[in-house]
Amino acid sequence: MRILISLIFLVGLIPAFGQSKQTEKDSVRLIQLTGIVITDSLYRVPYATVGDLTSGKGVIADFYGYFALVVRPGDTLEFRSIGFKRKQYIVPDSVMENSISLVQMMTEDTIMAEPVNVYPWPSREEFADAFVNMDLPDDDLKRAQQRLSPQEMAFVGALLAGDGTSAYSAYRVQQRKELYTRGQMPMNNLLNPAAWAEFLRGIGTGRYQINQ
Repeated sequence: MRILISLIFLVGLIPAFGQSKQTEKDSVRLIQLTGIVITDSLYRVPYATVGDLTSGKGVIADFYGYFALVVRPGDTLEFRSIGFKRKQYIVPDSVMENSISLVQMMTEDTIMAEPVNVYPWPSREEFADAFVNMDLPDDDLKRAQQRLSPQEMAFVGALLAGDGTSAYSAYRVQQRKELYTRGQMPMNNLLNPAAWAEFLRGIGTGRYQINQ
């Protein structure tokens, strides 16, 4: 009989206990916290980490340093970002609003790292072989000389059309030649030794191409 009475008493306490827990849960006030993370020079800190140490939750700020997080009064927030000192913020218990805004300022921190030497060769032997047998590229002077070779200039000149100045110069040269031989037979370069010397010199330098 006593056991039955004890069971009935316990069953009656269960709803009351659950109701008290639900009442306590409903009494917890949630606050919408929004803000931005900036430096002491008023620059935005992108992608800073905002963690709630009390609840174990957190968010990451966007590129402009903006973040939004649901917190409770008394929660401790920690702000982290590479190159800055960690900062903590405790949500005040006296806040009566359902949303608050925060501007969190962070101080830059210098991180000293060990120097790292990156080599494109896995061993000293391969480096020595590559150094001895390397194929050096042409410098600016050599490339300029290649572009100014007679073959290259002749090729470029064949593609260029004559402008007004060159056409007028060619016409004046032709007029002078006609005035030089006016009243007599035109000059025949087949019998001119200087023309033959210039022709042979042009073949030697590659000015003229012989098609076989």
